[in-house]
Amino acid sequence: MTVQALRAVTKAQNGVGAFILQCKRLDFHYCDWAGSSKGMNAFINTHLARFASANPTVELTVSPRPGKHPVIRGTYINGREKAVCVRNMTPHEILEKANYLRGASGEKLKRSGRAGRTVVRSQTESVRGVWSPFHGQQFKV
Repeated sequence: MTVQALRAVTKAQNGVGAFILQCKRLDFHYCDWAGSSKGMNAFINTHLARFASANPTVELTVSPRPGKHPVIRGTYINGREKAVCVRNMTPHEILEKANYLRGASGEKLKRSGRAGRTVVRSQTESVRGVWSPFHGQQFKV
């Protein structure tokens, strides 16, 4: 009887093994004649080919939207979308926004701190001690 090795199927986990980019598609919408799309038109003519070759795992689509401001819309593997308006931006700023959307996770932003109403629980007692309504002066009615 011969010994045979079992084939192990690896489970993909971000950070362990292989990294999976969360952004699956970037849509670039622009207008041909509007002044606010001037930077987007320059970006498409100069930077888009280099950006596409640097990011082969992301699908890029370019489509005109006549009479509308230019927008970059990112679609993520969790089904969510993020859109960034890039009106009146330079091609370099648009490249930064495209890199931001490519690197984003697609998750909704979560509040933290006081706005998120998170309760902080400490392992040590307060320096002042535990407050009680029976501490301090006694009020007479």
